[in-house]
Amino acid sequence: MGHHNRHFAGDRYALSGAWSPPTSSANFCEEDYLISYHVAEFINSLTNFTYVYYALRSMYGPGSRGLFAPKWDFMSISLFLLGIASFLFHATLRQFLQYADELGMLLLAWSMCHGILVRQHTNDYDRAVNIAMALFFPLFSAFYVYTGKIVYHAFVFTFILLLITARGWYLLYLRKPRFPADKLAEWKVRGRWSLGILLFGYFLWHVDLEMCEELREIRGRVGLPWAFFLEMHGWWHIFTAMSAAWFMEILREVQIELKREKAT
Repeated sequence: MGHHNRHFAGDRYALSGAWSPPTSSANFCEEDYLISYHVAEFINSLTNFTYVYYALRSMYGPGSRGLFAPKWDFMSISLFLLGIASFLFHATLRQFLQYADELGMLLLAWSMCHGILVRQHTNDYDRAVNIAMALFFPLFSAFYVYTGKIVYHAFVFTFILLLITARGWYLLYLRKPRFPADKLAEWKVRGRWSLGILLFGYFLWHVDLEMCEELREIRGRVGLPWAFFLEMHGWWHIFTAMSAAWFMEILREVQIELKREKAT
């Protein structure tokens, strides 16, 4: 049973919080308003700042020119926006913010897809990729919000991830001319770690969905603050933020190498 079919409006405090009653179709295993009157899912909200942290670390890392002149790109902005949108959704459990969260996920995947597809050349291929992606995202977003059917979001999100995986395989294993051997070896190792931690986070997400009653019973036994560590959807946020940030770093290095090739 997917999260879009499961709701915990029967939680003890679900109808007495600042944003009650929940209107979102998605709800997770964390008990609503258990920790704070103002935040519906406290841990699921707080862990979203992992996205914000990695986005700001990229923006204000090497190359930044100060507080008001960050080094930003499409990927770091999408990571930041996802963190904010997901925080607001989990804090309020409002339907329109659920759309913001889900479209934020799609935007993040879309930004990485753009980063791995463009070849850093001013030619018809790059122009076609840019135009197609600029048109598809807003059109699909409007369609998804109009229909409200999560299956469309899941299909497109999965398709983008498969496209990223296929393109990454081509760049690392099949592309001619090949990238320098030392860089290829390093990117492959880091890419495997990024994929592995993403899959582990996805596994924990499903544990949160399918074993909620058991998790709640265990959390009740161990009590706070140890129960926080058994909020599996929160771990999904942390691990996906780490995975996305690591993968973005690889993409930026690939882009630099492509630009170097173009200049020679």
